[in-house]
Amino acid sequence: MQERIGNPVGRTRWRRFAAMLVPASAVAAGIVFGMANGAIAASFAVSGQTFKVSASELQGEGFVQYGGVAREVDGTEHPVAVTGIREARLFDLCQSVKAPGAPVVLTITAGGGGRPATASDLLLDVESLEGDVRFTNINIGQDASTLEGGPPGARGPRGAFGQQADAVNIKNLRQVARSTQAGQFNLTGLRLKVNVGPAARECF
Repeated sequence: MQERIGNPVGRTRWRRFAAMLVPASAVAAGIVFGMANGAIAASFAVSGQTFKVSASELQGEGFVQYGGVAREVDGTEHPVAVTGIREARLFDLCQSVKAPGAPVVLTITAGGGGRPATASDLLLDVESLEGDVRFTNINIGQDASTLEGGPPGARGPRGAFGQQADAVNIKNLRQVARSTQAGQFNLTGLRLKVNVGPAARECF
């Protein structure tokens, strides 16, 4: 159930989320996409939809993460794990979004054949992630306002839980996210397709 800005109870819940500990099982949540602005995950109003992202492997340098909020035009807020990565390489990338109330799925694929998609200053707000993760030189429990290993400005509010690592590797990435933003995104071998009908499938 979604909470509105005009509801003081909902507002309090989301502010508390932004300062709470991100569970260890979600340490790498949302590495692929998003944009942070203080405690707000996206620098733009997000849609009411989530999208799915998968990759056989993500290799990244300069990882940070902290709790945040993604906001829609009407003020609806969604708690997210804000995650940033300075440089990323994604193998066998797939991104899909399903049209609400209709059997239509838009799918984008790239980074196949050993030619990974690449991104710089990547920031994201994510709701869930699955995969096998390996970190290099990770700090867990660092004050979110002192994070400095990720993209410029990717840090949370003072006193909030944060974490950062020199490098991250995720295999068999499966992610559900709310927004995407990057300084540069290079999609090698891009293919975009609109799938219609009962057989239309998302990335996972």
